[in-house]
Amino acid sequence: MRGLLNKLVSRSLSVAGQWQQQQLRRLNIHEYQGAELMSKYGINVPKGVAVSSIDEVKKAIQDAFPNENEVVVKSQVLAGGRGLGTFKNGFQGGVHIVKTDQVEEIAGKMLGQILVTKQTGSQGKVVSKVYLCQKLSLVNEMYFAIMLDRKSAGPLIISCGKGGTSIEDLAEKYPDLIIKVPIDVFEGITDEDAAKVVEGLSPKVADRNDAIQQVKKLYKLFCERDCTLLEINPMVETSDNKLVAADAKMNFDDNAAYRQKEVFALRDPTQEDPREVAAAKADLNYIGLDGEIGCMVNGAGLAMATMDIIKLHGGTPANFLDVGGNASENQVVEAFKILTSDEKVKAILVNIFGGIMKCDVIASGIVNAAKHVALKVPVVVRLEGTNVDQGKRILKESGMTLITAEDLDDAAEKAVKAAAS
Repeated sequence: MRGLLNKLVSRSLSVAGQWQQQQLRRLNIHEYQGAELMSKYGINVPKGVAVSSIDEVKKAIQDAFPNENEVVVKSQVLAGGRGLGTFKNGFQGGVHIVKTDQVEEIAGKMLGQILVTKQTGSQGKVVSKVYLCQKLSLVNEMYFAIMLDRKSAGPLIISCGKGGTSIEDLAEKYPDLIIKVPIDVFEGITDEDAAKVVEGLSPKVADRNDAIQQVKKLYKLFCERDCTLLEINPMVETSDNKLVAADAKMNFDDNAAYRQKEVFALRDPTQEDPREVAAAKADLNYIGLDGEIGCMVNGAGLAMATMDIIKLHGGTPANFLDVGGNASENQVVEAFKILTSDEKVKAILVNIFGGIMKCDVIASGIVNAAKHVALKVPVVVRLEGTNVDQGKRILKESGMTLITAEDLDDAAEKAVKAAAS
């Protein structure tokens, strides 16, 4: 057993990292919503209108862009890589600069259609809105971001004199141009800090003092709205010497939902995994993955260890699902509904170490789930801890066909074998 634990500790498994990365994304909002929020803080953004129908497109062109020859049409999905994406109807590109008399045609090819990008996966995301934006006369494109930094234990501002492409590509091609400015969370951003950021942006025509003020306003937004990420790519200079946030990605801390009601009201569940939406309603912690073994565990640490040991035995977990330490039978039923809704799941592994969460409650939940959900895949159950004997008796007397396991290693091995059969 010690050897197994050493392997688990020494391995840098991608599953736990994938779960942590998902958790850090938090609430994400659409570009048009971010632009509206930034404008409230006095941050320069392009004039734009979000529309969801052709009738709204016509009205927006007449009201907002009566004198414009060209307009930028941007599909609104919560994923990057829109410009290089492909719609399932065959239309290429989720971002287009077109003549105003072509906007209706282009928007019509986007609205209600599914856009596939490098970040959506093959299933893509439906475009319910398009964002019609003013075409800017650009002089320069740059990169700007504020994020939370573990090393400095506070916000970190990143700026680069080149933008319009991924920061990974920028860092690889121009590592010396990436400027990082940590901000003292107690002191806040100073004029000196903001000046360093502006120097990193290397503006060509924008007024330096105005640019410093824009940086400070962005930092104020980041703090006051509990952001975990504010990324502008590109940050642009226009021919009228302004620094403008031409595009933005904003994430927010879920723990701040109670005080950021205005922001969290912007959540778009149509852009989220429906399983994750259902899990949130049932007060379950769920993240969908791409494997074939559905997992139901109590406790985040045990859940990640379960996913890791599944990988160790050659399987792949289909999800992270933590029912918590005080789940009810109804929540267990909902958990099974979510697990069985995933067509890729070939087996389910229930791994419970009873402490606050009692094994008999989980067992009753499994039995009730079988009454409400058609369990068409093998179910492996490992129970240990509080009321474990009662739990095992409930499962045995239920008459269900279950695969029982004595420990975590045994459970994972049986789940992988069951999924492969």
